Parts: sequence; C-alpha cells; structure tokens
Amino acid sequence: MKTRHFQFLCLTITGLLFSAAFQSCKKADPINKAEQADKLAGINVPDIAETKAIAQEAFIYGLPIVMNYAIMQEYAVNKNSDQFKAPFNEIKNLTHVATYEDTAIVSPNSDTPYSILWLDLRAEPMVISVPAFEKKRYYSVMLTDGNTYNFGYIGNRSTGIGAGNYLVVGPDWKGTLPKGIKKIFTSSTPFALTIFRTQLFNAADMPNVIKVQSGYKAQPLSKFLGQPAPAAAEKIDFLPATSAGIKDNFYQYLDAALAFIPVTKQDKEIRARLASIGLGPDKKFEFSDLSVEHKAAVLLAMKEGDAAVSKYLVEGTKKINGWNIAAFFGGKDFYNGDWLKRAAAAKGGIYGNDAVEAMYPITREDVTGQTLDGSKHNYTMTFKAGQLPPVNAFWSVTMYDGKTQFLIKNPINRYLINAPMLPDMKKNADGSLTLYIQKDSPGADKQNNWLPAPNGTIYLVMRLYWPKTEQPSILPAGSGSWNPPGIVQVD
Repeated sequence: MKTRHFQFLCLTITGLLFSAAFQSCKKADPINKAEQADKLAGINVPDIAETKAIAQEAFIYGLPIVMNYAIMQEYAVNKNSDQFKAPFNEIKNLTHVATYEDTAIVSPNSDTPYSILWLDLRAEPMVISVPAFEKKRYYSVMLTDGNTYNFGYIGNRSTGIGAGNYLVVGPDWKGTLPKGIKKIFTSSTPFALTIFRTQLFNAADMPNVIKVQSGYKAQPLSKFLGQPAPAAAEKIDFLPATSAGIKDNFYQYLDAALAFIPVTKQDKEIRARLASIGLGPDKKFEFSDLSVEHKAAVLLAMKEGDAAVSKYLVEGTKKINGWNIAAFFGGKDFYNGDWLKRAAAAKGGIYGNDAVEAMYPITREDVTGQTLDGSKHNYTMTFKAGQLPPVNAFWSVTMYDGKTQFLIKNPINRYLINAPMLPDMKKNADGSLTLYIQKDSPGADKQNNWLPAPNGTIYLVMRLYWPKTEQPSILPAGSGSWNPPGIVQVD
C-alpha cells in the first residue's frame, strides 16, 4: 500500500530532469559549496556516476522508510492532517472499514476495522493488552518498526484466543520478562506501528467489533507495574512530511527519517554509502545545494530506482492464472538485506502481513494476459465447487482503481467480496461460485455476486487470512497446490 499520489513520481522526476538538463547548458559551478569544502578538507567526494549509483541505492533502500515516516507524520504527529489518528502511545479504534475516502495508504484493507497505535519507545517500553476472543472471530495484532520489519504478532494464529499482556521494547532496552507479561517483542527502531485487525462479519456486526476494540489497551510499563514513571523523552521537532510530498522531497524525508533508524549489521554497508552523499543522522542532504549535473544524476537515479521496484513487483513473483503470487512481507531475517524486495513490498501495499498470517495474490491482467479495464470489458472469476480459498480464518477479493490503487466509489458501496458474504451469494448449478467484475450491475439476480469495477483499469487483491498449511494450500507461496482462478472476459 504505497503512499498516496506516489504513482505520479516518475512524471515529476521526468519534468525535473528536463529542467536540470536545460540548466546544465548554462555555465555552472561544477561542484557545490559542500563539495568544495570537502575537497579542501581532503574528503573523497563521489563523482557524478557514483553519486547516481548511490542515489539509486538510497531510493530502493529508503522507499519503505520514507513511506513509513510520512504515514507516521500524518497519523500520529500532525494533528491538522486529515489522516490523523491519535498521538503516540494512544490507540485509535476505527469503527468502520476503509472506503474510497481513505487515501493515506494505497490498497487499504476493507475486511477488518483497524485499531492504530503508534509507539514511542524511547522513555520506556509499552504494554499491549488484548481481551479473550470467541473462536470464530479472527484478529491479529501486527508490530511493524521504522524499517517496515514485522517484528511480532499477537492473535488467533500466533498467541491464541486468550486474554494477555505483551511488552514492546525499543532497540536499547535491557531487562527481563516482568511479572504478568506473556512475551516481549523488540523493535529495531524507537518508533513503531501496531496494527490491530478485527474481523467484521457484516454491517450489523459492527457493535460487536466495537466491544472487542474496547478491550485493546496500551500503557507504559511503569503504569502497568505500578511504579514511578521515568523522565519523559525529549520532544522532537520532526521534519514535516506528507505522503503526497514524497515525490518532491524524497531524499530530504529520507535524511530526516534515518535519524530514527539505528544502523544494524544488515544495513551497515549501505548506510555508509548513503552517508557519502550526505544522507544520514549526522548529515544534511540539501538538494538545492547540488550542482546541476549532480541534481540530474540524482533525479535520474530516483526514476530508475522506481522502475526497478515496479519491475521486481512483477518479476519477483510467480504468475499463476494471471495472478502474481509471492511472499513479500516479514522481519529483518526474512529480508536479510534484500532492499529491492522490501521496497517492492512497500510499493505494492505497505504494512502487509507475513505469509503465514495472510497471503496477497494480486493481478492487473485477465487469464490471457490482457490488462483489466472496466471501461472496455466485463469479467468473471469462478471458483470451482469445493475449491474456495483454503484458509483457517477467511478470504476476500478487493477491487481497486488501477491507477491510484485506492478503493473506488460505486453505487452499492461494495469494495470487496469475502467469505462472510457467501450465504447471500448465488452458486451455479454445479456448485461453483462466479463473481461478476464489471462497472455496471449484472442484474438483480446476480447483484450479490457483483464486485463493482472502475470505469478504467483495474487492480485486484485477494487476501487469504491465516492460510492453511496442509494441502490444498496456497503455501509455500507460488508453489502450493491451490491457486486463484483466472479472470475471464465475458463480453
């Protein structure tokens, strides 16, 4: 779920490149003031080719970090943001599922009402408490740090349905398991995001979900233990950032975000290379200070980096029946320094689950490889009898606009079809189930099976929550014995 308007990045970069190329025809100082100072001090300054290579690395390495930083600003820092949820260390329960009006994150989940908690772990750890759950209701609490590493789970699959208290600590915390705490989760960064997903069966079930959400708690460890609180952490004047601003301020945002991303053995080498072009906690990247030639190199690097990420989203998956299937999300050991995979995960849908928690087949094509377009064609998707997605929780198919990856406004306010809707859907005579994917209603007799499409290109995402591991299964990703059926033109 990349940040809003990020899809216009390449257009912006292209325009700036033309501008930079035009300016380079003028007489210009070959190096900027900072480079002059560094050369006088005997410091090695990367040439234009090396700057371009490092800037491209920085884009790929930094894309998830920047996207996360901008979302954190909108959700927890800037109270005037139209996406603001709550200050740090306070839970915000959303009593609705995502709609076309939710535009901070692309490819938003519209299956489960979210509860959002941004953690500031600098002063002390935080305790997250969950209530007991009924067996039939799926829930998960995903812990994600500033590197967009998923570093822990609470929920049906991972910890069971019983009530419990869990401790989340920052990278520098040293301590032992406190009494009354079931488990400790360690974030690699001082700021981390907690996403609670609570299953909603239907619209009438929302009061029950709200009751569940009221049982989610977050409190400092000192309060949980009944001890005096430590000194508050120093106030931070964050560099203002928005998701829409990424396209114009990427490297400035990255420079600011890296101040809150401790160096680890996985990124030690790349962080040193980034520092050589002025990116990092002790640096200050000023794009305006660069020479015209260096500006053009950096902008070209950004464009090529974005293209590499988009390419990986397609080629880094296995295509089956027109669907791209892969495991893109996980922790630091899952990525193990594969920054391109991590960037592709963020661009495809930031804050996704580990494969064991949820799988996300995606497609923009029909079964013949043609681009899905609701303005040109009607489509169907048919699950054969007895071949619905094999899951322990539930599954869904969600419709997005192909250009923005946002949910689309439609006359019946339906953004997905999911397993809880099955009792109201009409099956075929042979027991199979057909979904009608088109912009106009297929008729009253097929309305319950209709997934409204945009008047343009289509992006579809399947979600398989807690996929079964025994066969038939979609796991291992791309080589399981169950695969989603292809999308078929029916004009």
